[in-house]
Amino acid sequence: MLAGEYCSRDVAIVGKTDSIIKAAKLMREYHVGNVVVVDAKNGERVPVGILTDRDIVIGIIAQDADIHRMLIEDVVSFQLVTVNEDDDLMATIKRMRLNGIRRIPVVNKMGGLVGVLAIDDILDVIAEQMMDIDQLIARQQSREKELRP
Repeated sequence: MLAGEYCSRDVAIVGKTDSIIKAAKLMREYHVGNVVVVDAKNGERVPVGILTDRDIVIGIIAQDADIHRMLIEDVVSFQLVTVNEDDDLMATIKRMRLNGIRRIPVVNKMGGLVGVLAIDDILDVIAEQMMDIDQLIARQQSREKELRP
């Protein structure tokens, strides 16, 4: 299982000089809690930061800052953790845990944005695997009853 197989590829993106209002509107349009901040490099959209709805609420609104005058670069930390689309999903989960992050941008070999892997995506994978295990057990019990009445 690879990170690129399970990430969401429909990602809301912004630039460093875009407004916080634009980011919030994109979050609403995409029904997501984050936007990825990108720079264009060698024909790729390279992620350089991530802005979450929590950043807006706690970092701006709760501080009584003027949200209409603030830009992405005023708020976002540019110490971004990413994973390669070919990275193992379990290793990615450990990396997210070690860094205390719920969302991680997934990049290609050139560093270009491929998608975002969120804890919700991982929970969907785990739930599906648990259902497969449950069905396997039920099928095994059914076969045993057929073979040994």
